[in-house]
Amino acid sequence: MKKSNRLNKNSIIVAALALTFGVNAGNEDRVGSASGTHLLVNPWARSSALGDAGVASTRGLEATFTNIAGLAFAEKTQLKFNSTNWLGSAGVQFYSAGLAQRISEESVIAVSVQSMNFGDILITQVELPEGGIGTFSPRLNVVNLGYAKSFSSSIYAGINLKVISESIANMKGNGIALDAGIRYVTGEQDQMKFGITLKNVGPTMRYKGDGLIQQTTVNSTGQIVSTDVRTSANELPSCLSIGGSYDFNLDEKNKIVANAAFTANSFFYDQFRVGVDYGMTTDKLAFNVRAGYVYEQNIQSAENRSNALIGPSLGFSVDGLAGKNKNALGAEYAARFAGIFGIIHTFGISINLK
Repeated sequence: MKKSNRLNKNSIIVAALALTFGVNAGNEDRVGSASGTHLLVNPWARSSALGDAGVASTRGLEATFTNIAGLAFAEKTQLKFNSTNWLGSAGVQFYSAGLAQRISEESVIAVSVQSMNFGDILITQVELPEGGIGTFSPRLNVVNLGYAKSFSSSIYAGINLKVISESIANMKGNGIALDAGIRYVTGEQDQMKFGITLKNVGPTMRYKGDGLIQQTTVNSTGQIVSTDVRTSANELPSCLSIGGSYDFNLDEKNKIVANAAFTANSFFYDQFRVGVDYGMTTDKLAFNVRAGYVYEQNIQSAENRSNALIGPSLGFSVDGLAGKNKNALGAEYAARFAGIFGIIHTFGISINLK
């Protein structure tokens, strides 16, 4: 009876928190008008294989993207590195690396960096449309500083600060954003989980630099005048995600985790997510297979969809114990499908030190 009352009390808290956050969701008129849209790209293999549906189940460093509250489940020390060929054949490399460190029985901190590299692009001008005067390399970088804490055996919460940097040869933009999340765990074997997270909340971004300077000639005097073109300030792609998961413990060595989530986007269509994670463990190895699907308006229409991703995702991971301390070393892979761009592959390695 006490557990039931605690569940009802905390459900009310989570619901009230969700209503407190005002997110203008699923507005078709705002699609494509946000700054920093790369903040919506999951850099990690294991959670992206689930279609980002693990709002209530993703643990450790990967939770800094999905739901920062899940960072509270990290063990002593976790290191990760992932590499993605973003948009398949487009030639964009997306790298992510991070460290999570438990600092007390209740608290975990994390730092991670994401970098999107577009390669060398020819500099062109009106007089030289084919280039020949050099190249430039656009960069998109995000630095994350996260903190999560367990307030009880059932309630976990976290907050994540993002520092954003975007640049080309002669123009750049900087910004900051904040994520916050809560997770609630219940059931006799902690098999039921609920999560809610608000992401990418922050001030608007504005772009500045020499690339915005325009030179014009005054007809009456022939004088060349330089003017600074004024740019608009654009909002970040804030979103609110709510999800749940349930662990089906088949036996001591086999488990299936079913995930479902809903994401309300400020500048994109709302999304429904489902994901399944099957895990098998032995004395020295753990093997997981994952699959997910993301549905949004017009996702089935090649002519009308606004997302390069067409919905399905899948992947796997293998973790083994090594050394005297039995530290876990893991390899992970995820595939996302991007229509005409082909398959997006994410490869990664992880180390968990005890």
